[in-house]
Amino acid sequence: MQRQVALIKQSLFDQGYLDEQFVELEELQDDANPNFVEEVATLYFKDSARLISNIEQALERGSFDFNRLDNYMHQFKGSSTSIGASKVKTECTMFREYCRVGNAEVFSLFRTCDECRCLRTFKQLKKEHATLRKKLEQYFQASK
Repeated sequence: MQRQVALIKQSLFDQGYLDEQFVELEELQDDANPNFVEEVATLYFKDSARLISNIEQALERGSFDFNRLDNYMHQFKGSSTSIGASKVKTECTMFREYCRVGNAEVFSLFRTCDECRCLRTFKQLKKEHATLRKKLEQYFQASK
């Protein structure tokens, strides 16, 4: 059983879903709080679901408020960084970069390209987020 858990965890690292921050979280777990990492992950997914909803609502408005989107994504990136969600963090970084470019090009014809990039990146972010959630659920289930 321990071997299976170790293999699942290693695959999360090998596939780039997690980074060393996750290991640091695990080091904080002890006998007094044996489910610490799972509880932190649960809070992360609850908070990130709220952020995803806020971003979706902002994107549905049609005219992009790049400052607002960047603020939401800044929060998302911070949360993702804190649990070691590497692929999600990478997508957050890309999205924020497109927001910065789009904000600087307010009167440019290229702004719509940045809106498209934001939408594509957000779609990929949601995919990576959902995959991470599923994989971590399997990991925590196997750990019990």
